[in-house]
Amino acid sequence: MVLDPTKHADWEIAEEAESRMKTVYELGEQLGLKQEELLPYGHYIGKLDYRKIMNRLGDKPDGKYVDVTAISPTPLGEGKSTCAMGLVQGLGKRGKSVVGAIRQPSGGPTMNIKGSAAGGGLAQCIPLTPFSLGLTGDINAIMNAHNLAMVAVTSRMQHESNYSDEILTRRGLKRLDIHPKKVEMGWIMDFCAQSLRNITIGLGGKMDGMTMQSKFAIAVSSEVMAILAIANDLKDMRERMGKIVVGYDRNDRPITTEDLDVAGAMTAWMVEAINPNLMQTLEGQPVIVHAGPFANIAIGQSSVIADRVALKVAGYNVTESGFGADIGFEKFWNLKCRFSGNKPNCAVVVATIRALKCHGGAPIPVPGKPMPEEYGKENVGWVEEGCKNLLHHIKTVKKAGINPVVCINAFYTDTDAEIKAVRRICEAAGARVALSRHWEKGGEGALEFADAVVDACEEPNDFKFLYELDTPLSERIDKIAKEVYGADGVSYSPEAKTKLDRMEADPELKEMGTCMVKTHLSLSHDPTKKGVPTGWTLPIRDILTYKGAGFVVPVAGAISLMPGTASDPAYRRIDVDCETGKVKGVF
Repeated sequence: MVLDPTKHADWEIAEEAESRMKTVYELGEQLGLKQEELLPYGHYIGKLDYRKIMNRLGDKPDGKYVDVTAISPTPLGEGKSTCAMGLVQGLGKRGKSVVGAIRQPSGGPTMNIKGSAAGGGLAQCIPLTPFSLGLTGDINAIMNAHNLAMVAVTSRMQHESNYSDEILTRRGLKRLDIHPKKVEMGWIMDFCAQSLRNITIGLGGKMDGMTMQSKFAIAVSSEVMAILAIANDLKDMRERMGKIVVGYDRNDRPITTEDLDVAGAMTAWMVEAINPNLMQTLEGQPVIVHAGPFANIAIGQSSVIADRVALKVAGYNVTESGFGADIGFEKFWNLKCRFSGNKPNCAVVVATIRALKCHGGAPIPVPGKPMPEEYGKENVGWVEEGCKNLLHHIKTVKKAGINPVVCINAFYTDTDAEIKAVRRICEAAGARVALSRHWEKGGEGALEFADAVVDACEEPNDFKFLYELDTPLSERIDKIAKEVYGADGVSYSPEAKTKLDRMEADPELKEMGTCMVKTHLSLSHDPTKKGVPTGWTLPIRDILTYKGAGFVVPVAGAISLMPGTASDPAYRRIDVDCETGKVKGVF
């Protein structure tokens, strides 16, 4: 029995479908894997031993590589994960060998407003509860690895303040002289906790640590998560882990985790986490889950390792980039593909009528409150005006040398006239357009979508990066701001300008990738500006250094690395059936 998504919640649909799940070994057999290449976590979830798989299949030709991105979403999301799962199911219905490669959700949005990232309706990744609540422990490993670095730096500062050089030397330590006001790293946790954005630590006596200002960020924004996403193998991860800059000494020399003798132990926490996770869609196609979300404050991509495995074991690998093409696809294009060497065959731009109306003049939805009633009524004018945002994202994808497929992510409230308007405008712009009803009908509803992607994958493209690594950092930021976001230019705070000048003088730093931090709710830095804003300047207020991951991180606008929890969060509706032990209410 398949439940009706118009009458049942996502968790109810997932729970019903979980009675028909394939085992890990059945999924492995479907992918042509050997049993020793599977690392089961129970019956229905497992990890993939990527080293054994790549050692055996490394010379095999890659399958087709498809990235799913979107227009600028509403605060409630744009349905990219739903579209990615729908496309995998649609390709499966067409008899294609296909794997999805998506990111693990963060506990922050799962327990807040946005919910999980499993998809929705009849296009989901299951089992839903473990997917949403920790999975196989990758994010926990990241938190332990990251926070161990903070333990190391705060402990070292305390001991250096309490002991002489002679005592430190006897204990095998060299004085690092870390400046307490220049510890740039903070602590992490996987929830949205605004009260921890700015904290004071070390209160008490001299044995309680050094009193200093500190901070928390959300776990998935950690540089350790970024390293998991772009590492080629464990050796590469270990080398990158040792390059993480925790702060600076009193002479402005960077202090790394290698200086603190903690990089090896940090990597030890990640030995299991580097193996991707294996799950499945509602219709039994394999899904590889690895690395984390938040493309507006992190790289926001599933891992390079996950994609490499997927491209070897299937004819099509459908991956997903966080948020709109200005953020997620830009980082997929200029960071992930640069690190991996893989080039996409197709990119999908997801658009909902709901979000097009938002960009076209409809009242902006407020998280935690009912959708304004205007969104349930036909308004072709709003849709047409909102298509300006869609056309901007189509142009961004085309700048990468790819002709995109626009997926109209349909809901039962959309009207024929609204859908026809989107088709007409996108086709006039030279993009393929496909209507998909995967949310309502699963793979059967995604056949037009699947066919359009298959056709696009057969079309040759001229994939190219927006900038080369020898381009000065200021020029890269300017290029992204103008050509991807549509800004007139860039401005810098005094602090950001000082860091920019230092980085451009450092030959090692100026050749690192550029990972922009910006709101996902607008092409600009201002989340209230919808459509395609004009006449604005991108304000860079800070520039962070992720030496281990291999990029610098310009921060635009007021976005925080620690989101806040809203007044009506999802955790209020999550509970447990104490008779069966099943979790209910996750969405």
